[in-house]
Amino acid sequence: MKDKTRVMNNGWEAIFKEYEMDKHDWRNPFFLTAPQIKAACQHLKETGEREVRSLCAQVNREKRPDLFKQLGLFILPVKNGSYIIIKGEGYVDIPPIKEEAKIYESKLGFRPITFSVGNSEMQHVDYAYAVSMVRDFMEDDSLRLTIRGRKFTPEFSFRVGQFNITAKSVQTEVDAGYEGFDCIVLLEAKNSETTNTIIRQLYYPYRQWKIRTKNAKPISTVFFEKRGKDEYHFWEFVFDDEEDYNSIRLKKSARYKLC
Repeated sequence: MKDKTRVMNNGWEAIFKEYEMDKHDWRNPFFLTAPQIKAACQHLKETGEREVRSLCAQVNREKRPDLFKQLGLFILPVKNGSYIIIKGEGYVDIPPIKEEAKIYESKLGFRPITFSVGNSEMQHVDYAYAVSMVRDFMEDDSLRLTIRGRKFTPEFSFRVGQFNITAKSVQTEVDAGYEGFDCIVLLEAKNSETTNTIIRQLYYPYRQWKIRTKNAKPISTVFFEKRGKDEYHFWEFVFDDEEDYNSIRLKKSARYKLC
C-alpha cells in the first residue's frame, strides 16, 4: 500500500509541477489529457508512475494522491483519454449495515460447489443472482441478467457543485445489470470492506442506460459486497436529480447470511 501511495504521489507531483497546477484557481476545473499526463511523467522510472490508468483510478477518497487530498480535489473522465479535475465531493459513503443479517435460504435447492473455487467479485455477484438474493433485495422476481461488460457512454451533461460538465464516449463497466417487467438494476461489486466509493462508478452507467433505454423503465443502482465467509451486503442508491452528480442518496440496505 505504501508503495502504491508513493507511486501515485510521484506521478501527480510531476504533473502538478509540469502544468503549474499549484497556481491554478480551483474555482474553475482543470482539464488534462492522457498525452499530457504521459509527457509530464515520462522521466519517472516506475511504470505505475507513468501509467495514465493507474494514476487516474482513484476509486475511493483514500486512493487519491496527497495533493488531491490537501486541495479537496477529485478526477473524472469526460472523454476517452480526457479528464477533468474538480474541487468538491466526488465520493459517497458506504455505511456499515447495523441491522441483523437476514438468514437466507437459497432458491436453487442445492449448494453449487463450483462457486467455492476462487474469490472474485464476479463469482460472488453471479452466486447472489443464482440463489435469487438479488431478486429478494430488489423485491422483484422478474429480474433477469441482461447487462454485463464495458461500453461507451453517449453524450450527457451534469453538474458537480457549481460546475457544468459534459461527458462523451467514456468507457464504463457494469458488473451486472438486470431487467425486470418494471425496472432495470445496475450493480457495482467490490470484494473488500469498502467505506466509500467514487460516485462516478454508479452515476455514469445510470446516465448511460437512462439514455440508451429512453427512460422506458426506472433505473436502480446497487452497490454489492461479499463479506466474510457467507455474508452478502447490498446498498441501493438513488439520484434525486439525474443531472446532479451529488444528488445521490442511500435508499435502503440489507445484509444476508446463507443458511
